[in-house]
Amino acid sequence: MSRSIAALLFVTILAVPAGAWAADAANGKKLAERWCVTCHIVSQQQKSGTTQAPPFSEIAKRPHVDAPMVAFFLMNPHPKMPDMNLSRTEAADLAAYIVSLK
Repeated sequence: MSRSIAALLFVTILAVPAGAWAADAANGKKLAERWCVTCHIVSQQQKSGTTQAPPFSEIAKRPHVDAPMVAFFLMNPHPKMPDMNLSRTEAADLAAYIVSLK
């Protein structure tokens, strides 16, 4: 019985389109506009942030920066960053938005 359930679960996972597992960069932009604009420049339309926090576009252009790395960083923020208590989904969405700015 448990093999049948495992096989069914495996087939179900394979049947889900790849896009369904992807992070939502549009939601990440909304989160950035709500939580990050005080310190970071989060879009081209924003004119100012603080001098102590790099613009998201600069973060995205750094070598070896990818969405999993950014999401991990957001889940364990730097001491200068406030703990925003992001969910894993929110961190992934925000990371997807940041790396989309490359």
